[in-house]
Amino acid sequence: MADEMVERAQQFINSYNVPGIPKVEVNGRTSWTVMYGLTRALQYELGITTLSDSFGPTTLSQLQSRYGAQIDDRTRHENIYRIIQAGLYCKGYDGGGIDGTYNGRTADSVARLKADMGVGGTYPGSGLQPKVFKALLTMDPYVRVGNGTEQVRQIQQWLNGRYVQRREFFICPADGNFSRDVQKALVFALQYEIGMSDDVANGRFGPGTQDGIRAQAMLGLGSADSAKQFVHLFQAAMRFNGWDVAFDGFYSGSLLSTVVDFQRFAQLLPTTGTADFRTWASLLVSTGDPSRPGTAADCITEITPARAQSLRAAGYTTVGRYLTNANVTNPKNKKIQPGELAAIVAGGLSVFPIYQTNGGDPEYFNARQGATDALAALEAARGHGFRAGTTIYFSVDYDAVDEEITSRVIPHFRGLVGRMAAYGSEYRVGVYAPRNICSRLAKAGLTVSSFVSDMSTGYSGNLGFPLPKDWAFDQIATITVGSGTGFIEIDKDVASGRDTGQTQFTPRGPDTALDVPFDMSRRGALTTDLVRYIVDNGYDDLHRLRSAEECATKVLDMDALITGLARSFRMRKSLMQAVIFWEYQADYSDELADGLVDNYYSWKEAMAAWEENPIGPPPPQPPTFRDDSSTGVAQIFGRTGIRARNHCIRADVISGPIQDTEDWRARRAVWDQLRNDDDYNVSTVPLIHIWSAAINGITADRLSYTDADIVTVLAQYNGADEYGRRARDLYRIFETYNAALRG
Repeated sequence: MADEMVERAQQFINSYNVPGIPKVEVNGRTSWTVMYGLTRALQYELGITTLSDSFGPTTLSQLQSRYGAQIDDRTRHENIYRIIQAGLYCKGYDGGGIDGTYNGRTADSVARLKADMGVGGTYPGSGLQPKVFKALLTMDPYVRVGNGTEQVRQIQQWLNGRYVQRREFFICPADGNFSRDVQKALVFALQYEIGMSDDVANGRFGPGTQDGIRAQAMLGLGSADSAKQFVHLFQAAMRFNGWDVAFDGFYSGSLLSTVVDFQRFAQLLPTTGTADFRTWASLLVSTGDPSRPGTAADCITEITPARAQSLRAAGYTTVGRYLTNANVTNPKNKKIQPGELAAIVAGGLSVFPIYQTNGGDPEYFNARQGATDALAALEAARGHGFRAGTTIYFSVDYDAVDEEITSRVIPHFRGLVGRMAAYGSEYRVGVYAPRNICSRLAKAGLTVSSFVSDMSTGYSGNLGFPLPKDWAFDQIATITVGSGTGFIEIDKDVASGRDTGQTQFTPRGPDTALDVPFDMSRRGALTTDLVRYIVDNGYDDLHRLRSAEECATKVLDMDALITGLARSFRMRKSLMQAVIFWEYQADYSDELADGLVDNYYSWKEAMAAWEENPIGPPPPQPPTFRDDSSTGVAQIFGRTGIRARNHCIRADVISGPIQDTEDWRARRAVWDQLRNDDDYNVSTVPLIHIWSAAINGITADRLSYTDADIVTVLAQYNGADEYGRRARDLYRIFETYNAALRG
């Protein structure tokens, strides 16, 4: 929503006709672009000639040099005042107008801003100190936002108030959310308590910080803060990582018990409940202590019998290996090799599969690619013989920021998960990624476990994010194991026990009998043949919603899905293409039928609401309605969809819950999907064919149907022999092209 005073702030920025202060859009919405404009305006007023978006050391020193300890009503600089007032409005405070004065409203808001930051005690009064000015011109919030908690916000304010006067410590957000800047502020605080000078402290968890923790911050039951604030900082680290502990500077029995829970969760063994170095490290940096032992590993190198023996001797029990090679020019040969799985198992190890073709490129991630990956991973996993229930870890091997997770990664995994379900996949979807990606995908219900790329300690997706609750493997260090023929470089992983890998495999060789993607250079020829059939047989009547050309286009536009379904269910594409092509033509009366079903379900919902709260007369039943209709691309009834899926679930073709066709809520949910989700509708077609074959006692391999079998299965789709023969004719047209591509 546009804010009038933010608009005025933007207009103020645009009043500068100065090189280096670009114009901003006047839209009434706060953004980094606006804050950068105000920063550049401040630099200009300070006499800095090279303007930039960064409120860096030069800006800070010039501000201190020009105006001293604070800006207040004695400063007497109208444009500096306007910058402050504009910044306050952009932060959600009353700036007192943008009139170039440090009036009472402006002063009150500055005081409130400092209180919200937690620096009001350190910087009393209503003056604006240089570090507060720097914080004002950021997008950092100082009130609780989103999922932020007061428990975390209390610590953010405490950090700001206690350490803001140290040279390199800058005011961190006080919004109740753990973040990269908050994590860095916590490490700065720890360094100060260790005794580092301003010239040494840097906010990084380096050797000096680690040595200081070992020497001074080993805590246990009864430890308490005095001059040093190590217990407070340890409690802060626990809270930031999502553990509910007191923030009182005392190591109580309750704190010890919660630390035991954390150590057990993070596999910090033995679980002592003390704040030892490994516990501190796991709270402060994504790798934790990289020297701690791991029982899992992942690698790009083939595991020979000698290497398997080396890994087992070094204490490893599970290894991650790649299903395929990367889809790039001259890829490394990192995929599972022939005979390798048997060598791994013979060496006393289990295996978990990783899928990565090009997971390091942001442009790679989209719904279409996710759908493509589903089939490639499914076929590779089946080819290697991974058993049902195996989790495949799909790689997101780059530092996706939050917006990219929303716009790229989540749609990619939605496409992936949707296609895996459509193909009746027996595998579960996991992710290899930084912490934030893992957690967001799990929250969205798109993954079942996480393989966390914690070695990338500088990734924004690891800084300021706790270890995901569903973590299975935690990648912490690259090391070498063994010697001679047993030498191998691995990434050492800590295992949570959620995924113990696989030790039994049933490999499937390549199946050249399966269909392949359509050759789109033959698109015109196929369309011509289909149109000729429709016209020659008198099926181009005026009752059809769509032309034969439109229907051919629909079938070919969905070729990737149809090909995947055919390969997954070992079925001829032509069986699906024939009915989809015919049914997509649809009769004009089908739209009317769908409307009547809509009326029925609207009435059922109204009745259900009335039954819960029976005030007044019940809603009248519509005079004309239907409780089901054939709908969507392939014109499928809700009841038919449910029955076909129920059969395939019972036959272990797909997984899912059995549903009651007469439960109107269940039927409506399926009918709505059939009507509105083309992929779901088309994915139901092979399930109907499988069910139809069972009804008619057809037990032959689906790739080996006789002509009579084909007619019977297709006739069952509509319940008429004539339909079966007509659909068989269409089947033959499609099969002419499909068979030629199979070779």
